[in-house]
Amino acid sequence: MSKNRIYKEVENIIEKSHAFFVFSRRTSVISSLISNLLPSNSNILDIGCGDGTIDRKILSLRPDIKITGLDVLKRKKPLIPVIVFDGKTIPFADNSYDSVLLIDTLHHASSPENLLKEAVRVSRKYIIIKDHYLGGKMSLYILRFMDWIGNDAHDVNLPYNYYSYQKWEKIFEELGLSKDKVITRLNIYPFPFNLVFGRNYHFLAQLRK
Repeated sequence: MSKNRIYKEVENIIEKSHAFFVFSRRTSVISSLISNLLPSNSNILDIGCGDGTIDRKILSLRPDIKITGLDVLKRKKPLIPVIVFDGKTIPFADNSYDSVLLIDTLHHASSPENLLKEAVRVSRKYIIIKDHYLGGKMSLYILRFMDWIGNDAHDVNLPYNYYSYQKWEKIFEELGLSKDKVITRLNIYPFPFNLVFGRNYHFLAQLRK
């Protein structure tokens, strides 16, 4: 068996293990947390919605809201309607949505700051971000590995643009965003994966314009 074949086999095993042990729990936990942060009868834009799994779960918990999906790629069978954009300019007018979601999206952007600025522009009130805190070389390796496992098979752009807590705080301040709520213990991963991949690498923030 060639080295490339062996690599592909190992890659497939890792991806299937991630899908079985992590994906369902991750999407359920994140959707549950976000559903509690959304105003009643609100109109939501999810930037970087992927296949819409999280949005579908949010809608099952919050049938009073409406979600529009936006992404640079359109999956073969998305679970919600998805509009394709260039990853830089959001094709909607100012203040078009009550809340904007960026769920593990900004670190995939070529310029996270500019995309977040666009999200602020089209939001009337709230921006909800799920992303990562970079805390040193070891966290960089772990975050890159997590990113690769979850996205390589879907041809997602992987620039690995992770920011430290201090840099996130600076960006929020520059954009005039105040923090209504920040959750850093999301409990996304089951044991024993949480010992390596959980820790303090994740945050969920509800920001207000």
